[in-house]
Amino acid sequence: MNSVPERVEATPKGKLSENNNIPGQVNLLDFDRLGMEAFFTDIGEKRFRATQLIKWIHQQGVVEFDQMSNFSKSLRTRLSEHCAIRIPKIVHQQCSKDGTRKWLLEMTCGNRVETVFIPEAGRGTLCISSQVGCALECSFCSTARQGFNRNLSVSEIIGQLWVALAELGDRQAVSNVVMMGMGEPLLNFNNVVAAMKLMMDDCAYGLSKRRVTLSTSGVVPAIYRLRELTDAALAISLHAPDNELRDQLVPINKKYPLTELMEACKHYVSGVNRKKVTIEYVMLDGINDSPAQARALGKLLRDVPCKINLIPFNPFPGTQYRCSKKAAIRQIGDILMRAGLVTTTRKTRGDDIDAACGQLVGKVQDRTSRTRLASVET
Repeated sequence: MNSVPERVEATPKGKLSENNNIPGQVNLLDFDRLGMEAFFTDIGEKRFRATQLIKWIHQQGVVEFDQMSNFSKSLRTRLSEHCAIRIPKIVHQQCSKDGTRKWLLEMTCGNRVETVFIPEAGRGTLCISSQVGCALECSFCSTARQGFNRNLSVSEIIGQLWVALAELGDRQAVSNVVMMGMGEPLLNFNNVVAAMKLMMDDCAYGLSKRRVTLSTSGVVPAIYRLRELTDAALAISLHAPDNELRDQLVPINKKYPLTELMEACKHYVSGVNRKKVTIEYVMLDGINDSPAQARALGKLLRDVPCKINLIPFNPFPGTQYRCSKKAAIRQIGDILMRAGLVTTTRKTRGDDIDAACGQLVGKVQDRTSRTRLASVET
């Protein structure tokens, strides 16, 4: 597995020079505010140019330098010659009968990921990918079957939000973002944190910290680091009430078992009034949906400030699992609520276009060996 970084860097990835050619141009979409300020300072410009550029890109949706009217002609020319704002390319898109939209996006290297927009009354949620594929091998997830290729850059993560807003034709259409697409966000720590900072930056997208959620399978050391660097909401892909079952469903549990994960969850929300961790629990028929398992789940979570989201399983070709019966889901919810836990059942969206939870597959080239990935310590 990928290593968890000690700190998040926010420095420019290149300087302007006469030797820059198009493939080596600095992609300004890769910078959060601190990175952009460092970049402009590095090329001899005032720091306030960073805020201006961020507003042009993320608030106005402008990616052509010659349209940035508050920049001098010489600066626009200089940026055009040596920089770029490269947006992911839409390869394919689908629209569900319930209004859910899914885009297949191609990155500059040819890798492809999927991004999903879910419209609901009073809100619009965008599900963003953080990696090409996934290395964690959760047995009920379609993405896990394709293996892992690479981490997405900051520009490739935030670019998914940029593309969605451009396609929707309304830069206010997305009220919520969930890092819940392809990949494990905490195994792409630096880039994900930088992208989330842009999402919550008032000069970029201005999303509330309560409306940007990172979903993890439980990379415990990174959860502690995340608390130090962002106020984003946290969701845990739990799916089992005990270590024996979770080892099978979510193999990273063998490295970070439930006791450690629960302590990390409590730490993440400690000292913050009314802040809760969201517990995601996919409902698998005959696997994790018995009354005894519901009571065990209630016991596990009784000291964790949380809310539980029961997720009906969405089958995909070749899977061994089936979705729990509606009666079983209701029974589980009732048991958890009687235990004093806030519990909701997620409405399945986009299943007719394979856009529902756990169904994203994208297109992966040069699949990376899981054996090699497993030899890298987190």
